[in-house]
Amino acid sequence: MELNEITQRIIGCAIEVHRNLGPGLLESAYEECLAYELIKMGLNFKRQQPTPVVYKEIKLECGYRIDILVENLVVIELKVVDIINPVHEAQILTYMKFANKSIGLLINFNVTVLKNGIKRYRM
Repeated sequence: MELNEITQRIIGCAIEVHRNLGPGLLESAYEECLAYELIKMGLNFKRQQPTPVVYKEIKLECGYRIDILVENLVVIELKVVDIINPVHEAQILTYMKFANKSIGLLINFNVTVLKNGIKRYRM
């Protein structure tokens, strides 16, 4: 499966979750429901994937975690916020860098229409 197909499937799963739940829940609820949809879609993923911080020659196990890593290729960062701030974008880009992944999706479920809450990043 190519990256575009994987990201399209992930987005479809996220839209299904949002269509059924709408905005206003906790991030953990969306994560759980998105995981359910990813399983139904037949995608492999890991939740709360530990991601070390690499500084020069040292690796720091600081407790940073990728919300969901799909097919060991796509980083998903989930949010439930009024507005995506530059710090949220910096967060997903940093996770992508430290995990050495080229594609990321920042999904904010706190929107009326989910397509307005999804941003794709490529490194």
